[in-house]
Amino acid sequence: MTGTYRFADKRVRIDSIYPDVHALCRRYAVQGDADIDIRIVHDDILNEISDSCTSEGYAETLAVYRKIAEIMPYYDIFLFHGSAIAVDNECYIFAAPSGTGKSTHARLWREVLGDRAVMVNDDKPLIRIDNGCCYAYGTPYDGKHRLSNDICVPIRAVCIIQRDTHNHICETGFSEAFPFLMAQSYRPRDAAALGRTISLIERMKESVRFYRLGANMEHSAAELSYETMRK
Repeated sequence: MTGTYRFADKRVRIDSIYPDVHALCRRYAVQGDADIDIRIVHDDILNEISDSCTSEGYAETLAVYRKIAEIMPYYDIFLFHGSAIAVDNECYIFAAPSGTGKSTHARLWREVLGDRAVMVNDDKPLIRIDNGCCYAYGTPYDGKHRLSNDICVPIRAVCIIQRDTHNHICETGFSEAFPFLMAQSYRPRDAAALGRTISLIERMKESVRFYRLGANMEHSAAELSYETMRK
């Protein structure tokens, strides 16, 4: 099965075995010639099979995004694990190890800010660096709650979250944030693509601010983080 889809302004032609990936990506379907060709073979699917992923159709969706992530650094784009939300056309990305509460904090922002807050991607946005600016893109790979939009928004801040009993936030330097940014970014197996990814992460400091947030996962945490980062 074949279809062409737009991810981070790149047209990607996907040649798959199962229909699952095309159902997942249907909102991103486009016409025209592709910039990138992705072809899946059965071994790609088998490499994604695990105890928590036994369906070959679902495993193929993972294999497709892995291949996309391997290629994207050559277009100044990389995959980041975080919850990206836009407010007044500025994107804030919440990053944390799985289960810490980044999606919960993004939900609190939506509850506090209402229609002003729009999800870009709740799990695995693509980030593009262009002329010193950093942009977040929605993708259909958007977490268990399926929260994303096919939009591009300039990134204002990345906020590293940890759970705490009381709320506190402070701006942090890029050198302190860098190891965590690396841990939450997709690291290609190809050495050249990995080198480009590291360079792209380093270029984020040109236009993005970085924060650390201790949060109790109540509305007051969302109010504090938004009021601090928007300034």
